[in-house]
Amino acid sequence: MYEKKTKTFSKLSKTMLGLMGLSLITMAVSVSVNMKNDPIRIIPLNLTDSVMPTQPVVELEAESSIDLPAYEYTIQSGDSLSEIFMKLGIPYSDLLQLMEADLNHLRIDTLQPGDILRFWIDGAVKHLEKLELEFNIAEKVQYQRLGDEGYELVEVNIPGKWNQTVTTGDIEGSFSVSARRAGLSYNDVAAITTLLKDKINFSRDLRAGDKFEVVRAEQFVEGQPSGNREIQAIRIERRGAPITAYLHSDGNYYDKSGDSLQSAFQRYPTVSKKRISSGFNPKRKHPVTGRVSPHNGTDFAVPTGTPVVSTGDGVVVMVRNHPYAGKYIVVDHGNQFRTRYLHNSKILVRKGQRVTRGQRIALSGRSGRVTGPHIHYELLIRGRAVNPMTAKIPMATSVSRQEMTDFKKSVAVFDKMMLAQQFK
Repeated sequence: MYEKKTKTFSKLSKTMLGLMGLSLITMAVSVSVNMKNDPIRIIPLNLTDSVMPTQPVVELEAESSIDLPAYEYTIQSGDSLSEIFMKLGIPYSDLLQLMEADLNHLRIDTLQPGDILRFWIDGAVKHLEKLELEFNIAEKVQYQRLGDEGYELVEVNIPGKWNQTVTTGDIEGSFSVSARRAGLSYNDVAAITTLLKDKINFSRDLRAGDKFEVVRAEQFVEGQPSGNREIQAIRIERRGAPITAYLHSDGNYYDKSGDSLQSAFQRYPTVSKKRISSGFNPKRKHPVTGRVSPHNGTDFAVPTGTPVVSTGDGVVVMVRNHPYAGKYIVVDHGNQFRTRYLHNSKILVRKGQRVTRGQRIALSGRSGRVTGPHIHYELLIRGRAVNPMTAKIPMATSVSRQEMTDFKKSVAVFDKMMLAQQFK
């Protein structure tokens, strides 16, 4: 039922900044006093959601099992992880070790309002023994202490059950308003308009009476929606002329003829091809500890100041300065594709900026924890790091001849589903 992937990380040179001087009970009192002006909610695990955020934090009884977390947070807008650690009295050195363990995944940096943090704390020394990040009921990440060697990262993924639904509607006003009225989410609308932007002008080309059908798959765990979903097929009838998109088994979208609908990517995050100094290796072992220490990106040997370019069209969704990843950028390319660029010396773009394939977004460097200047490049598909040198990415091509038969069969199934919904 549970899919676990374990990653361990190298020993961090111990940086002890001293333990916080407050006990957990004293901490709880001070938090409850300041909660009125504090955006961070601190919620004891054994309390229901109906409890007000001003409820004091209580320490679990001494005989409580170590399997029960001492504290649970629900992330609010404006929260700071370092502030949360400070309020719980967890040493800052523990946070640094967590960030080192997170270097090859950067999951901590993806926290959003509504995500949940759970803390297991050693009552004797107030060190963090375990941290769990819950993104939704199907996706969690856990960090387990390994003595003085830092933390081990474990990903917990529950496959759940994926249910298909068909949403249909008529254009009455804008496509966005019509689609929302029919039951599609803002993210669904954004994905559709991004995917079909080269096929149709959504603000000018659609008229009242035009129709649309969308096939979606949504994940459920024990009957509850996880929030994970994907669009599998789209059909827009524009005055009788259909515009279509279908998700193929390779993770890319094509029209009914099998032609790619997504903007082409390039393999290299550089103007010209560069030498690979360290390749993608999810099973790489640390030379000292012998534990698995994955390398989820591809490193290119270049001198400081080499232009780093976006490998595809997209939007910059993150610009950070990380103690280990250095100055890094995340670009969202839509339809499940994201790229990351680490260890830069200078960032040339800002969050929210649209970028195009081949556009300079940074200058390479050696920021963060590295032994020398290079470009560290990552490609993520549906949140999972893949080998950017071999992954199937949109290259402005069509479905291969060998896969065309299977593609046409899936198109026929989707078309039948959408047609059946029209006549309900």
